[in-house]
Amino acid sequence: MASLPYIKIFSPATVANVSCGFDVLGYCLDSVGDEMIVRKSDHKGIRITKIEGFDLPLETELNVAGVSALALYNDAKPECGFDIEIYKHIKPGSGIGSSSASAAGSVFAINELLERPYNKTELTAFAMKGEALASQSEHADNLAPALFGGFTLVKSVSPLNIIELPSPRDLYTVILHPQIEIKTSESRALLPKEILLSHAITQWSNVGSFVHALHTEDYNLLQESLKDVVVEPFRKALIPHFEDMKTIALNSGALGFGISGSGPSVFALCKGQETAEKVKDGLHQFYSKTQIEFELHLSKINTEGIKIL
Repeated sequence: MASLPYIKIFSPATVANVSCGFDVLGYCLDSVGDEMIVRKSDHKGIRITKIEGFDLPLETELNVAGVSALALYNDAKPECGFDIEIYKHIKPGSGIGSSSASAAGSVFAINELLERPYNKTELTAFAMKGEALASQSEHADNLAPALFGGFTLVKSVSPLNIIELPSPRDLYTVILHPQIEIKTSESRALLPKEILLSHAITQWSNVGSFVHALHTEDYNLLQESLKDVVVEPFRKALIPHFEDMKTIALNSGALGFGISGSGPSVFALCKGQETAEKVKDGLHQFYSKTQIEFELHLSKINTEGIKIL
């Protein structure tokens, strides 16, 4: 890898929270993501030389990919610099990890070009610096699945401890992204500072059951665990026709349905591609009648994470 002057990568979209796991659970998508090209250069420092897809700042300190890359660069102190090109396919503010794809992608690529001096947890810590620029807080629930692949659980942020979880072989996901914007900061402001003890007990019971269901490929338990009594009741009002979509997805056979990250994207987890196609068709038929533009994705769980193209 040391002889390579540049690297081209696919940096995937991700789903965070996964209903019961607010700020700790996430999983990685296979069919939607950004592409990035990172080149070694003779000049020192980090430059963002090109962005296509969406209007984002080229200034290194104002771009999440640049801030993440700088955090790694200042720690590694390499003899060269790096130029970053970003081909953005994940719409900012979509709720499927647009900023984390940029933040994770830049540190992954530079680490490869430097012959991998850092492990995935260390890369996540660098990427959190960029993610904080986007959401005003350092969190890793989108970054971890992008870098590790599959399902991840953020055990703690300080010190950073990420647990890789298994992905059942027959698990598929459907993502519907209404083309409206919900800012993460506004979505967080809706949440209460305190919750009922009974709700807390239900939620951590669901998280424990969900993790066990992943390990045992118990789809029935997975279905019982994909319930959110803490965040969804407050955030669902921001997403047009949320309850209708949830009913359609569950009636079409989805194991569970919830808000991806802080929205507006929603997700359904399904056993088998056939069920996922049925859920996708049902959501498409319904949302086509709403006058709201949307994108729809069907994806297997991406167990690899970021991919070298």
